[in-house]
Amino acid sequence: MGMDQAASAQSKKRATRQKVATPIAIDSAVWRADHYVVDRDSAYTDPRIGLRKLMGGNRRFVEDKSIKPRQDRATLMDATKGQTPFATIVGCSDSRVPNEIIFDQGVGDLFIVRTAGQVMAQASYGSIEYSHLVLGAKLIVVLGHQACGAVDAAVKRPKGLPGHISTLVNSIKPAAQKARDTGGTASEVLDIAIRQNVIDQVRELRELEPVLSGQYTEGKLMIVGAVYNLSTGKVEFLPETLQNMPDFSAARK
Repeated sequence: MGMDQAASAQSKKRATRQKVATPIAIDSAVWRADHYVVDRDSAYTDPRIGLRKLMGGNRRFVEDKSIKPRQDRATLMDATKGQTPFATIVGCSDSRVPNEIIFDQGVGDLFIVRTAGQVMAQASYGSIEYSHLVLGAKLIVVLGHQACGAVDAAVKRPKGLPGHISTLVNSIKPAAQKARDTGGTASEVLDIAIRQNVIDQVRELRELEPVLSGQYTEGKLMIVGAVYNLSTGKVEFLPETLQNMPDFSAARK
């Protein structure tokens, strides 16, 4: 190969590299696919699409591709007109689990009910029912997390818990007992208890009268459970809560 031919080949290689490096237009079809973007209106209409939207947002967060949607000042000001969250998150109060960040969602996207260990009582029930009946959210996610202090207390059963903390911990004790019955190391028991607590709470909401039970059975509401990993940032949606669910085609009506 002569010098002219070699120079021409090098030039073609540089041109190829430059084409590859050309930035993808933001919000193009390719960019949306690469960032797992799901249409918000569709997510509000159908809880199955809403679930995919949350999964895609968490995947962006884990892969360091967060786009921080709907977080501009214009969206904030527009939110004064009302809210239409596509999902309700029933989560733990732990400050290490910022819901909008780990799901990469914005203002007005998530209706969040938080208590330690995501333990629910009358005020929680009313808030969840409000998000569905009044605001139209058709997806409920019970979100536990790794290394939950409330669940850990239920597993260890310390004596003399002050104030109302004992009431909170007592609500988690059934899940903790199931975990202890499986055996294993302290770390393994805690992880099992965290998952079991979420599974029990999902069942609690699915059976809650007079509103959620009927709406769930009729396919107008999806209720699932997940656990957030503090170390990786990943949200695992629990298979036990994704099986044998009603037909959610009614949700689109």
